[in-house]
Amino acid sequence: MPRCIHSPVSPSSTRLRPLAALVPLIASLAYATVAHAAPPLPSGGQFVAGSGSIGGGGQSLTINQTTSRGVIDWNSFSIGSGRQVTFNNGSGATLNRVTGGDASVLLGQLSASGSVYLVNPQGVLVGPGGVVATGGRFVASALDVGDAAFMQGGPLTLAGGGNGMVINLGKIGSSGGDVFLVSRTAVINAGTISAPQGTAELASGSQVLLQDASGGQQVFVQAGSGGSVMNAGAIQAAQASLQAADGNVYALAGNSAAIRATGTATRDGHVWLVADQGAVHANGSIAAANADGSGGSVETHANALDVAGADVHAGNWTLGAPALTVDQPTGTALARSLANGTSVVAQSSSGDLAVNGSVQWTGNGSLTLNAAHSVSIGAGSTLANSGNGNLTLRADSAGADNGGSVTNGGTIDWSKSGGIVSALYDMNGSYAPGTVLTNSGWTAAQYSGLVTQATGYKLVNTLADLKNVSQDLAGNYALGKDIDASATAYPNYFTPIGQTTTAPFTGQFDGFGHTIDQLATTADLDNDYFGMFGVIGTKGVVRDLNLTNGNTGGNTSGGLGLLVGQNNGYVTYVNTTGSVSQNGFGGFGAGGVAGVNNGTIARSSSTADVGYQTAAGGLVGVNNGTIAQSYATGFTRGGTHGNTGGLVAFNSGLITQSYATGGVGGFGGGGLVYSNGTTGVINESFATGQVGGGGPPGDPEGGIAGYNTGAIHNNVYWNRDTTIRTTAAASNSGTAPPDSNGLSTAQMSNASNYLDWNIPAGGVWALPAGATHPILQWQQAH
Repeated sequence: MPRCIHSPVSPSSTRLRPLAALVPLIASLAYATVAHAAPPLPSGGQFVAGSGSIGGGGQSLTINQTTSRGVIDWNSFSIGSGRQVTFNNGSGATLNRVTGGDASVLLGQLSASGSVYLVNPQGVLVGPGGVVATGGRFVASALDVGDAAFMQGGPLTLAGGGNGMVINLGKIGSSGGDVFLVSRTAVINAGTISAPQGTAELASGSQVLLQDASGGQQVFVQAGSGGSVMNAGAIQAAQASLQAADGNVYALAGNSAAIRATGTATRDGHVWLVADQGAVHANGSIAAANADGSGGSVETHANALDVAGADVHAGNWTLGAPALTVDQPTGTALARSLANGTSVVAQSSSGDLAVNGSVQWTGNGSLTLNAAHSVSIGAGSTLANSGNGNLTLRADSAGADNGGSVTNGGTIDWSKSGGIVSALYDMNGSYAPGTVLTNSGWTAAQYSGLVTQATGYKLVNTLADLKNVSQDLAGNYALGKDIDASATAYPNYFTPIGQTTTAPFTGQFDGFGHTIDQLATTADLDNDYFGMFGVIGTKGVVRDLNLTNGNTGGNTSGGLGLLVGQNNGYVTYVNTTGSVSQNGFGGFGAGGVAGVNNGTIARSSSTADVGYQTAAGGLVGVNNGTIAQSYATGFTRGGTHGNTGGLVAFNSGLITQSYATGGVGGFGGGGLVYSNGTTGVINESFATGQVGGGGPPGDPEGGIAGYNTGAIHNNVYWNRDTTIRTTAAASNSGTAPPDSNGLSTAQMSNASNYLDWNIPAGGVWALPAGATHPILQWQQAH
């Protein structure tokens, strides 16, 4: 009689709920088919690569391997109830290939100090009383692997072999490695799998790659076979993955958690359920947590998704299909997981995303609906949060300029939420907000730059889109992806958005953490302002944006900055790198972020080099507004008419909780500002960059300021060793801290030397181990 473990039904044709009862039936039938014929111990074994000995009989069999890797061909490999097979292979690995016609049935115990690979084309069954315990990796596969590749080590390709199933009804554990179960037809876990230090991965395909990776997936299905992967038991590992390229994946209710990924120091807790050309059916609890207790990640990707019964406990859950409809059962599953504190990203990879059911939850989990084309909320559907959860509706998520739109035909109810609602649609698309209820008591988080609780944004996905922002200077825009702006190099310079004070940018521009690289502008007209923006108006906002390797320069009587020539509005969380230079005379100022600031710049930074023939500051040339929790690290320099400061050249406004570490060169300057005017205030800040040293004798050079006629508070410090300055201000007719606020490098490294700075817990500042000066807390979190 045949002793190959075959599935008596086609799992891919069976729906989820009947399958929950069918999986144990399939396993029990396979078990009953072969268990009675299973020999009590493996037989006919001999080393065909590597070396060692095989001994024992009766109740036990012992394999003593004398090389780090070895290959044994067996006529049969089964373990009867009460029998034991032990591999003494150190920390090495043993490949066991079955050449006979019987499936491997493990009803007793298999143990190993190292790794064990069991390859049997007829299939592998770990019975209800079977126990597998290895120190290293355990692999059970119906696909074959070459001896030479195995002995060499490194990635392994499993292919060929037979159509046997791989089934676990017992206990499989690896104390220090991974557990991989691989079959062309079906892989079933209805028992328990434990791999606390590694990954537990179940895969079905005709070609499967196994590789070593310390922090991610290690099993990849490279060619499909129409087979299925099913978990109806419990999986506990640092990371877990179920894959079937063109078959189905079933994650069914097991014990307290059907699948639980707990993470390690090198592996984030992560669960993958993937069937790119098939379906994923998820039912029951799926949990992922990192080693530090924070939430891990769950990913479910397939041609079709059935997740109505899923209950996800994780930091985030991503689910995706080519086109996705959130019906009411799916909406209930999303709401259930969101209420667990799991943030959910649902996305369509090539089509639209439609919400035809309600998703209502309490808590701080956030929901993102991403569509390759358009997002729609149907009539009668409600998206609602009570808590601080955010909602993002994102059209055109993978492409650019495809006309993706956002249409709300239902209700978005954030009237009881402290979170925010963002709708992002293509430049050539549209936004129909419909009914959106907001919280009358909502206030924006400090330094967030948010203006309204619910906002619609046009997506900027290309350099052409960025140029088109100038067509509507009052619009709201979001950077949808990183942009390569290298095409703006000479002679094709970028024309600033809102170039003059009479036509400034008055809308919102949210970078969403994305980057614009190599944006170049040049100043060639008098009385104009140059940067990505010329002038940001009083109602204008720019936030959460990175400008890297930027360049702006030329001759202007206005201001120069990588972000903006003159800011009259609100700038927050903007970072710039590159260079700024003003080659003529009479310019207002040049800065790494802004030439002139009359508004607010908060939690922003620059590493740009700035200067030449104008007022040059590492962050801002001339500050008449507020600079808060910001810093600059670039070198500032001035020519014969240059006035330079590490953060700001001329300050008539407020600088608070900010710092500069870049060197200051030229003819006079200060570690933080060149001149602090009569209305200028500097509070809770410091400087460490070298000041001057190359100009004529008598140039004003101070640890904080060259000139001070305003107020420099007593909680302001400078490093006297690195600035090479012993006084706060070289020329002082205002108020300034005593010379004792000039600290040594050792003193700068001691939190107790900063008056009322509240370092580290709960305050603005942090002092990391080994640091030579404080940094801002937001730097570590953003």
